[in-house]
Amino acid sequence: MTTPIDTPERYPLPDRTTTVDAFADHVSRGKVATYARYGLDLIMGERGGPSFSDAFDARRFYNCHCNGGVFNLGHRNPQVIAALRDAMDRVDIGNHHLVSGYRARLAQRLAATTNGHLPGVVFGVSGGEANDLAMKTARAHTGRRDILSARGGYHGHTGLSMAAGDVEYREVFGENLPGFRQVPFDDLGAMEAAITDQTAAVILEPIPATLGMPIPSEGYLQGVQKLCHERGALFIVDEVQTGLGRTGRIWCHQHEDLKPDMLVTGKGLSGGIYPITATLMTTEVHALFEQHPFVHISTYGGSELGCVAAETVLDIIETPGFLERVEEVGRRFEAGLAGLPLTLRRKGLFMGLKMPSEPAAMVLNKMLMEAGVCVVWANNDRSVLQFLPPLILSDAEVDDIVGRVRGVFPS
Repeated sequence: MTTPIDTPERYPLPDRTTTVDAFADHVSRGKVATYARYGLDLIMGERGGPSFSDAFDARRFYNCHCNGGVFNLGHRNPQVIAALRDAMDRVDIGNHHLVSGYRARLAQRLAATTNGHLPGVVFGVSGGEANDLAMKTARAHTGRRDILSARGGYHGHTGLSMAAGDVEYREVFGENLPGFRQVPFDDLGAMEAAITDQTAAVILEPIPATLGMPIPSEGYLQGVQKLCHERGALFIVDEVQTGLGRTGRIWCHQHEDLKPDMLVTGKGLSGGIYPITATLMTTEVHALFEQHPFVHISTYGGSELGCVAAETVLDIIETPGFLERVEEVGRRFEAGLAGLPLTLRRKGLFMGLKMPSEPAAMVLNKMLMEAGVCVVWANNDRSVLQFLPPLILSDAEVDDIVGRVRGVFPS
């Protein structure tokens, strides 16, 4: 694995016990208890490229979860780091009230990734914020209230994005907001029955990660888009996890040549360094912000430093051959994992390891961690482990990961 360059630690952690106790006391005792129950006593330390180490021992892990795609380009990608270091000699976050050349240039480049179909861009900081914006914009544009989403999908933990998600993420906070309804994913009949003349938008992940990466049936997403357009609802694709090269296209929906009304991106847009998200819109939808230019603001959304990171990400994934390499690496994983007692769900390097049951997946999760492969279960289908390695792996690194995965199964 790649070893990062050693740098002085300005604020070194005291020791494992003190760190865990402080986290439990002040951040989340529940997380500490859950990880202890599953034997996941990991505290992230040094990191670089496709891997990271534990802060207090010699264990090193391939990051095959990548925080849902945040680390698509590996940890501390040197091109992103260099671009930000250079930019910090000149700029800071900027002022969201003012015209910004950095935001203008990034918006122009993002629009170009959709061949100009989605030329309007509004920036944010988190995926939840960006999805919130998409849904409230859909309500304003259509004059309707209702939002449809997929059962088991995930769009964030903020107001509207939480309302569009599963009950376990919101019932503890009280009643759900009115106008939100979920239907089964990949069931076009259920979607057709649910869309009414009060539906403002349907929001879907092309492949729902938290649901366990189910690959939709051919024509499903096209069918949903057609229903939306026939009935006056907007079609929103949430590509916070599936976008930016993860599936072998810049956007997953481009595999089916879809024309959504809005697209939401985040996570990997940051380069793993500086948070930034974006909601892309058609000219017609984006007109709302011409009529009401101050109706939505985000103090840190589209930070000029974040724009530098995001442009560098686009530089990398738009390099000739990059997306083809993602497809090649995906096929190498598929061949390498063939014959194991699991089902591989895959689109490019957007992968899920489906086990026969939740307990089997939990055991596999623990064994893979012990083998130096960091994965995380899909919370709405815990029989599936999210398997999202960085997009920049060498063949040798792919083969090493495959060998570690195969090694946890009886020969």
